Amino acid sequence: MTHSPETAAQPLIIAVPSKGRLQDNTHDFFARAGLPVGRPGGARNYRGRLGRFAASEVEIAFLSASEIARELSTGQAHLGVTGLDLVHETISQPEELVHVVTPLGFGFADVVVAAPDAWIDVSTMADLVDVASHFRARNGGRLRVATKYVALTRAFFAQHGLSDYRIVESAGATEGAPAAGTAELVVDITTTGSTLAANNLKVLDDGVILKSQAHLVASLKAEWTPAQLAAARVILDRIAAEERARSHREIRALVQAPELTARTAAEQFGAVAPFGTQVGQPLLLHCPAARAADCATLLRDHGAPHVSVTTLDYVFGTHNPLYDPLAARVGA
Repeated sequence: MTHSPETAAQPLIIAVPSKGRLQDNTHDFFARAGLPVGRPGGARNYRGRLGRFAASEVEIAFLSASEIARELSTGQAHLGVTGLDLVHETISQPEELVHVVTPLGFGFADVVVAAPDAWIDVSTMADLVDVASHFRARNGGRLRVATKYVALTRAFFAQHGLSDYRIVESAGATEGAPAAGTAELVVDITTTGSTLAANNLKVLDDGVILKSQAHLVASLKAEWTPAQLAAARVILDRIAAEERARSHREIRALVQAPELTARTAAEQFGAVAPFGTQVGQPLLLHCPAARAADCATLLRDHGAPHVSVTTLDYVFGTHNPLYDPLAARVGA
């Protein structure tokens, strides 16, 4: 990969949500990795800092979630936090323009097809295909679908053989369109389904178009200099180390046969002994958090008089499951 002199000194640009719960969760995500997001000058400043990086190394751009997807698709940002729904709606052929680095565990929502509760004979997309043809014969027009997700709707409806409809692009509260008489169906995003239910709408049994959550996404259109890749590696090292630490527990005990105990713990619970096994020295294991108590019982059964289980802050390794695939995609 070649890099022009003009871009050699440019910082790594990370686009993050500029407001609301997504912003708060994003800040918490980076803070857990020891990389607090700074916003000098307050909420009116749309440029910020990350951790101890100099402004010349890493720059935070505060944007709306939909703007973040567009900036990633054009290469104006290297990394960004946005939902998969916006990636697939905003970016044509996203697999060629962006690389999904990791899910972030917040911003959960589904893009769904919803019909009126009163349509008691409609529960699947196949039912909807039948209704569409009858609707046109009876009313002389096509079913109207209110949505902000035009691309996702068209692709999903085509997949299910539904063509007799027209899109009514929604600028306001999409779920209110059927009650207002402006559409018969909606394709909208929902977290719990309560808003749809309050508007007398039901999600079709096979009407989930996409299960979305916030993701860290990388641009394949951006120009990645060695300095920008180096900054990305530091950031993704921290994130990967925190993710692994959060999902594991450290277990320590003195056992008579540490090698046998470690092997048994690995087979039964997926534990690893990162620093090896030595007779006469405490056995230290990293075990998936959900199995830590069972693993501690195993060590006690193997003769340990005391077993300690503690949380971890970071677990760094030679292989970085977040950075290495990104480097491969951008040709580093």
